[in-house]
Amino acid sequence: MAKSLIIVESPAKAKTIKRFLDDNYQVCASMGHVRDLPRSQFGVDIEKGFEPKYITIRGKGPILKELRQRAKKAAKVYLASDPDREGEAIAWHLGKALGLNENSCCRIEFNEITQKAIIDSLQKPRRIDIDRVNAQQARRILDRLVGYKLSPLLWQKVRKGLSAGRVQSVALRLICEREREIAAFVPEEYWSLNAHLEEPQDKNTFTALFHSAGGEKIELKTEEETNKILEQLQGLDFYVDKISSRIRRRNPPQPFTTSSLQQEASRKLGFSVRKTMSVAQQLYEGLDLGQEGTAGLITYIRTDSTRLSTLAREQAKTYIEKELGPQFWSGSRVAPRKKGKVQDAHEAIRPTDALRTPDTVASFLKEEQLKLYQLIWQRFIASQMSPARYNTVSVDIMAGSYLFRASGSTLVFPGFMKVYTEGGDNDQKKEEMLPKLAEGQKLNLIKMEPKQHFTQPPPRYSEASLVKMLEEQGIGRPSTYAPTVSTILQRGYVILENRRFSPTKLGFIVIDLLTEFFSEIIDVEFTANMENQLDSIEEGKADWRQIVGDFYQPFARELEQAKEKMREVTIEDEVTDEICEVCGRNLVVKHGRYGKFLACPGFPQCRFTKPILDEIGVKCPHCGGELVTRRARKGRGRKFYGCSNYPQCKFILWDKPLDKKCPRCNSLLVEKRPRNKEPYYACSNKDCQYRENLGGKT
Repeated sequence: MAKSLIIVESPAKAKTIKRFLDDNYQVCASMGHVRDLPRSQFGVDIEKGFEPKYITIRGKGPILKELRQRAKKAAKVYLASDPDREGEAIAWHLGKALGLNENSCCRIEFNEITQKAIIDSLQKPRRIDIDRVNAQQARRILDRLVGYKLSPLLWQKVRKGLSAGRVQSVALRLICEREREIAAFVPEEYWSLNAHLEEPQDKNTFTALFHSAGGEKIELKTEEETNKILEQLQGLDFYVDKISSRIRRRNPPQPFTTSSLQQEASRKLGFSVRKTMSVAQQLYEGLDLGQEGTAGLITYIRTDSTRLSTLAREQAKTYIEKELGPQFWSGSRVAPRKKGKVQDAHEAIRPTDALRTPDTVASFLKEEQLKLYQLIWQRFIASQMSPARYNTVSVDIMAGSYLFRASGSTLVFPGFMKVYTEGGDNDQKKEEMLPKLAEGQKLNLIKMEPKQHFTQPPPRYSEASLVKMLEEQGIGRPSTYAPTVSTILQRGYVILENRRFSPTKLGFIVIDLLTEFFSEIIDVEFTANMENQLDSIEEGKADWRQIVGDFYQPFARELEQAKEKMREVTIEDEVTDEICEVCGRNLVVKHGRYGKFLACPGFPQCRFTKPILDEIGVKCPHCGGELVTRRARKGRGRKFYGCSNYPQCKFILWDKPLDKKCPRCNSLLVEKRPRNKEPYYACSNKDCQYRENLGGKT
């Protein structure tokens, strides 16, 4: 009896699905797309309504040959690529390549790789959704039009190897505009005035901040204004005028979407967007869990919905009530809908089985897989838990007509925070715990503390905050964020410094040229509107050729003007006094993906390179050389500290060393900066447990 053939994208996915089916099915992998536009030519016939020219991707010929042979012998062929536009396009291309009937119900899809989901999908195959395919085709052709028309222009006017794109250029524009905001920012002075007070009975101390005088809010702008207040406060008694308290609720976060997962993994785990998606794909497709076999651990990873199935909610309820207590379950509370346009094609990203805790799978997962799975599991469970409750206290303290205010809060009930708390891009100020006070109570003044401050410019984008901005502005889709970030890094348009994006000189030049001649294409609002038009194509409300044509006509006119009027830009490399050890030329400063380095100007004949040594003022404890900042060659170029005499001396530290010795073992002290915690100093000797914080030893 002939078997039915199920075709998925990856061998890992195929292996997981095979486990759920009997011998009447065979499962094969197409290894992703099998057809695409050619890389070596434009591949779009503009005169024939933007007709794409698809060819078999190099290396996919043998795979397609085997799939054709299996399809001919199969009782039924099912195309089971991912449940999104890209997956629908893969299924469509496979159908074309295998000669399947366009009207046949050959398409199955599932949001998670579990036995129930696979069996259910086989019971309701459908036709390929041509509207979804056309939306993907339109995106692909739009990107080809921009990339293959603009990039050669940049090669001619600026430098070989550059690229431009609809989404990547908008992302670069955001980064460059933020950098110019920072450069143009003029700090403004302001002052704060703190009163350090003591409750006389139990001698507990706390701090109150100057607020107003005579009922009028006062903002201290200068030292003179502050000193004037200090003079008038001399000799005045401080007493508690008013105490107010209330219970404040903090609601749990919603379960992960693609964007929020990328942001939180960046903040909490230090994962790049690309790494997050790579590891999440592994968890989705399935991993070997020992006696349980291969199983998909999370649901589909490309989604902008926070919706959850009834079954998922019931699983969460069972776990929460059994392991944490009934008071921690949220009850029938429904999570608020996500703002903005949500496709809602899939559920939020969640564990396929809420009862499969991180501890139960820890021994089967790699470290990075376990970290991401734990993050997803905790976020999902927390989303179904009750709110946290705080007792918030605000105290008004009077000194004459001057009002000082102190506030603090106490956690009354942890709720979802027993399992999970969200990370943040910036350090959050912690509220002070206040002593027990009574209205009318007199307080002892310990000291007045005036402080000078200056307003700060907006921060540079991190990967997390850039993804958040792209999502808020409606630019791109969840699947585009990872390649967008990778591309602007690889092209040398931006660099990552201290996990923040800084545009290079090249990045500024490219974005200025594009803004001058193609202002609409890299306009945030225009790009967001294009995403809405792609959605309209998917919904069957718009013709993809019309959308592409409406875009191309003005673009073609701008392109012709740019070819004629765009100036050629020569980017001169900074010449240094350092000499090439191979050919004797003066080395020049180059910008790489992870910062500056020295290179020979004779490239490609001479390929000598040398790192720029960033000395930190600390001597190497092994050889007495200077310790310098370096970047790892692999991964994201993680910063570390090594000896300038490398390779003769291979001493390195991953934490920043101090010019200070451990009082116990005389090794170097290093600065530790754990995520979401206070920094501290520790001994670099792993066998020594010495630790020190800003307040002294611990």
